[in-house]
Amino acid sequence: MLDTVHSIFNHPGLRAVWAKTRILVALAFAAAILWFADPRWLLPGFVVSMAGEFIQLWCFASLNKDTDLACNGPYTVVRNPMYLGRFFILLGALMLLGNAWLLLGYTVIYYFYMVNRVKREEERLRLALGAPYVDYCGKVNAFLPTRRYPGTTFAYWNWKLLNQNHGWVNLAGTLVFWAAAAGLACWRAS
Repeated sequence: MLDTVHSIFNHPGLRAVWAKTRILVALAFAAAILWFADPRWLLPGFVVSMAGEFIQLWCFASLNKDTDLACNGPYTVVRNPMYLGRFFILLGALMLLGNAWLLLGYTVIYYFYMVNRVKREEERLRLALGAPYVDYCGKVNAFLPTRRYPGTTFAYWNWKLLNQNHGWVNLAGTLVFWAAAAGLACWRAS
């Protein structure tokens, strides 16, 4: 059964369709969440989402994609912090619906997405970065924080990398969603 689920998340055709439609699907889901949002969940959802956004921005400010081994900032303690940040951004948004079963379903689906995406990505990085990446993988966990990777800086932030990785676009999109959620909550309250 699990092999079938993993094969769905790795199916080239489905991945191609997702790559082409993900922005439209995300906008449709955002609209649906905003339409059915429970204003009582606005502040808790915002806090969770912005914690995830901070993780994402920290990743963007620590990552020189496909060029250098990313092992500073959040990458000192976990190999894939960007996926964890993204999980919390979306979790906060889904909290607006106030449905624990939906949050559980999202967590399960996101787990399979993350595990399969990371597996493909790490295979590519092993080829691109070689022995240093293999050493890094042997010392730092994929998802759960571990001891700091030797010779790295945890309190790392590079503004040039943040700009290069378009971190501001990610932040703007998240803030636009939350501004719309707050605006709708105020409109419905009046």
